Amino acid sequence: MDEIILTPESSSVRAIAYSKATRELMVRFESGTYYYLDVPARVWREFKAAESKGGFVNDVLKPLFDVRSTHA
Repeated sequence: MDEIILTPESSSVRAIAYSKATRELMVRFESGTYYYLDVPARVWREFKAAESKGGFVNDVLKPLFDVRSTHA
């Protein structure tokens, strides 16, 4: 991952990260880690700027991108 950001202000998201090389966006929750696939850098920038990280996951990432997960 090129950039990892801890998100203590979020009630559900613990950390987010992005890899430019693989276009993979990682979202870490208490319950597990999700990797959204083939995410454009533009969406990563929007996610970083989003006021609600959990809302962005639900409204943008889940409906638009394939995901693989690992559970804690």
